[in-house]
Amino acid sequence: MRFSTTLLALATAVSANPLNTFRSEKQSLVRRDDLQIPGDNPLKYCDADRGDDIITIEKVDLSPNPPEAGTTLIIEASGTVKETILEGAYVNLQVKYGYIRLINTQADLCKEIKNVDLDCPIEKGKISITKSVDLPKEIPPGKYTVEADVYTVDDEHITCLTATVVFGKKSFGNILGDL
Repeated sequence: MRFSTTLLALATAVSANPLNTFRSEKQSLVRRDDLQIPGDNPLKYCDADRGDDIITIEKVDLSPNPPEAGTTLIIEASGTVKETILEGAYVNLQVKYGYIRLINTQADLCKEIKNVDLDCPIEKGKISITKSVDLPKEIPPGKYTVEADVYTVDDEHITCLTATVVFGKKSFGNILGDL
């Protein structure tokens, strides 16, 4: 989605004020903690309404957490798939560096999950993933925000996750030291 500066400022101000006047009486407040994915990770659900999601995430552990440039990131995740996910499922992926959008794309979920040694169809039932990822030491320092909104081939919502990770100047300093 594209937001104007005014709309973004309004959304920020409204979300920052828990007693905002734009909220109807029927809406309940959602604490930021309620969106946190269980486990040792920076992941959060995009919104509180997850009743129709096809995947229930039970736990995600990252080591190290937060991830560090130049290290091996180990991801361990578990959850339950409520319906079989077929070929043609997709993910709307957005990556920002600060406020700058680096990536805004739609990717084939079945091609991407091969990176975690899974294949489509993803059958209904319990699922566990363990994956090691070598993070390059050349990651520029700064705040990165990732959002992945995932859908089936029939546009049913699978899940939506977001994470913010800050890579420190130490990572970039190591690059300069190697020159």
